[in-house]
Amino acid sequence: MEKKTFEEQIIRTEYSDIMQKSYIDYAMSVIIARALPDVRDGLKPVQRRTLYDMYELGIRYDRPYRKSARIVGDTMGKYHPHGDSSIYDSLVVMSQDFKKGAPLVDGHGNFGSIEGDGAAAMRYTEARLQKITQEAFLTDLDKNVVDFQPNFDETEKEPEVLPARVPNLLINGTEGIAVGMATSIPPHNTGEVIDAVLAYIKNGDISTEELLSIMPGPDFPTGGLVTNKKELLSIYETGQGKIKIRGKVSVEKIKGGREQLVISEIPYTMIGSGIGKFLNDVYALVETKKTSDIVDISNQSSKEGIRIVIELRRGTDVENLKNMLYKKTRLEDTFGVNMLAVTNGRPETLGLKSIIENFLDFQYDINTRKYNHLLVKEREKQEIQEGLIKACDVIDLIIEILRGSKNIKQAKDCLVNGNTEGIHFKTKTSEKAASKLSFTENQATAILEMRLYKLIGLEIEALQKEHETTLKNIAKYEDILENHSSMSKVIIKELEGFKKAYSKPRKTEIIDAKEVVFEEKKFEEIEVVFLMDRFGYCRTIDLPTFERNRDAALSESKYIIQCMNSDKLCIFTDVGRMHLIKVSDLPFGKFRDKAIPIDNFGNYNSSEEGLSYVDSLSHVMNSRLLFATSQAMFKQVDGNEFNVSKRTIAATKLGDSDKVTAVLPVGDATHVALRTNKGIFLRFDISEVPEKKKSAVGVRGIKLGDDDFVEEVYLLDRNNEILISYNDKEIALNKLKLGHRDTKGVKLRI
Repeated sequence: MEKKTFEEQIIRTEYSDIMQKSYIDYAMSVIIARALPDVRDGLKPVQRRTLYDMYELGIRYDRPYRKSARIVGDTMGKYHPHGDSSIYDSLVVMSQDFKKGAPLVDGHGNFGSIEGDGAAAMRYTEARLQKITQEAFLTDLDKNVVDFQPNFDETEKEPEVLPARVPNLLINGTEGIAVGMATSIPPHNTGEVIDAVLAYIKNGDISTEELLSIMPGPDFPTGGLVTNKKELLSIYETGQGKIKIRGKVSVEKIKGGREQLVISEIPYTMIGSGIGKFLNDVYALVETKKTSDIVDISNQSSKEGIRIVIELRRGTDVENLKNMLYKKTRLEDTFGVNMLAVTNGRPETLGLKSIIENFLDFQYDINTRKYNHLLVKEREKQEIQEGLIKACDVIDLIIEILRGSKNIKQAKDCLVNGNTEGIHFKTKTSEKAASKLSFTENQATAILEMRLYKLIGLEIEALQKEHETTLKNIAKYEDILENHSSMSKVIIKELEGFKKAYSKPRKTEIIDAKEVVFEEKKFEEIEVVFLMDRFGYCRTIDLPTFERNRDAALSESKYIIQCMNSDKLCIFTDVGRMHLIKVSDLPFGKFRDKAIPIDNFGNYNSSEEGLSYVDSLSHVMNSRLLFATSQAMFKQVDGNEFNVSKRTIAATKLGDSDKVTAVLPVGDATHVALRTNKGIFLRFDISEVPEKKKSAVGVRGIKLGDDDFVEEVYLLDRNNEILISYNDKEIALNKLKLGHRDTKGVKLRI
């Protein structure tokens, strides 16, 4: 045989073709084998494999719990080689009654909470099957009702689908994200779903509208309200749409003539971190002054259920506040419906009728296979029973054959074929009778294995009764298999049994609610005074309050800015940035009300950036600002350059290791005075500092000596004398010798 060369084994193809094919293969694997449920049993592969593994391990509902780690490890090793976290997460979700309409796993230990607490590690928790899972998903697996396929390494067999007897896709719903597609099906009420299926069996032409009169819509485990009833028909016909859901809110009277709102049921979408997010959103409404009607909010939820209490001020418009919560928080939310499932091996978006139709097709299929299997077994029993009954009638002859035979083979040949050769008989009559025997192979085997006590009269009578039962079963199974109506009765009876055993009252109310109308209070523009102390704690007060407390405000505050509450604050920092903060975001109230650090209201962080200047945006825009840095770079900037929408901008350009020493409004100033760290002073005309853009570096104000830097900058005018204290001596800056910019300056003798 000629040996192939290396070159002959190279496959030449377009790289894009290989990538396309590989990605499509990957996408289909994720879609079919991981992310989407099968329309027949409503389970994703990881869920199906976990439940089947628990069944195989014998972790039944009436047996002790087993460690979750054992279940996860066994499932991963035998059926699902995709990592333990995905298997355990699946196990946890199937046990959570606040996510599933009918939990399939009975969890023991910490399996998480509705408020978003995660489950304990798998080594701590235990689990077993729920009774409904065992009865409605895993029975009859030994009756050839579904096909089995090899596992990933072909060492085990696993079912392609579980023989689910209830429409699990609707009862428990599902969520999954695949490649390029996602599924989202809400949970429904078990009893209502079964009733809808029964109605479809009895009338295959039933409309979606008629089905919705039986099963009106989703039934979320968290309760709440569905508020767009009129849109549900379109959603369930197309399999796509948005369901509007609200929490359940009631009003309670408390002491002092006040009221409180109590949220006892939450939207399904609020499960987990959504509850904490809702509480934070309510806090934010109060802090941003969207409402002043809320006094306190507390989460009093427990094992008994959800209870979130919002205390209100006296005289609150309760209805308007409820509407505000619906509009501004997730107390009203939407659940996006996309009823996508694997149907006949491919993903398909299904309406309600299509889901029920596919489920029923599956029921007829598994019942056909089940009763075919049972019929074969009963016919085998019939054959044996008839043989034994016939044998009892000629038992003396059979005993004579056995005593006269040399071996079992010879005796069996006589029973089946009437071959008497080599067998010793007492009489010719017996030999002639033996030659007429014609038992089947199975009957002959059963006769040879029969025990003598079976010849007791009562045992023979029991055998005849058992034979009658077998004949009845055969007739029954043949009727079921031959008549569609008989098969339907079997399915109906089965479904009615599950409904009786597992249906629960509906939790979610379905209504057509009016669109929420919330009237926001109009923003009232007033003049306020911004106060900030040397520690960065700030607040705003109205002008009359400031006038009444002027002396105290002046002594306690580092910055006092009079502005409108619709204005913004400009915070210039030593690293060359400017931060904008809305005045309306700052706390407003009485003079002695608690102040809050200014860090809380924007991107400004006092631990990283020092303050250079604070003023209102309206004041900044109407002025020119003098920028001076520690390395003596000076410039003037038009205030309009800082009229921006961004919360943080670069206010000036700085050189390496340079910092802003001062930002000062120029106003009527005529001169600039500066002092360096080593006591060098310089006064020069402000006209020598050019006006530049905020992105410019500026010009040099003084020639600095080694290791020296500008420490203080002052603006002077002709009318006011400015005195400063330096080394315990007073210096009149206006009387300093007038010099020029970019000179060395003078060191005063003090």
